[in-house]
Amino acid sequence: MRLAGIGDAHAAAQLLHDFNTEFGEPTPDVHTLAARLQTIIGGGDTAILLAGEGPDGIAVLRFRPSIWSSGLESYLAELYVVPGSRGRGLGRVLMEAALDAARARGADAMEIGVDEPDVAARRLYESLGFSNRAGGADGPLMFVYELDLRSG
Repeated sequence: MRLAGIGDAHAAAQLLHDFNTEFGEPTPDVHTLAARLQTIIGGGDTAILLAGEGPDGIAVLRFRPSIWSSGLESYLAELYVVPGSRGRGLGRVLMEAALDAARARGADAMEIGVDEPDVAARRLYESLGFSNRAGGADGPLMFVYELDLRSG
């Protein structure tokens, strides 16, 4: 497990490209994505964790000041483990490292968006204490909404 630096942008870009490709999501080519990641890594509001020799997994954390506390909010933008390394605990290791990294940066909350059919990811997040219920297990269901502003 390591914190990615600018020199890791290409490896991180390849993982993110593979992630979106695997799930049929749009993605820029690896070169374009690597250039974006170099800028993002240098900007200071993002931490990228790489795991495994390949590397074989990635977690991307974005940080911003919180309105409601003196700490930061952390958003887990991406979590991906290559297919051949799944089921071996690498996702859990990445998530635990992401939580540690967020706490070390001064975050007091972390948010995640996850698709309903991604049962394995939901199971992992819930096992670490994440909830999609406001105020606890009996609270109302929370939703994440998105809008692509480029399309209209």
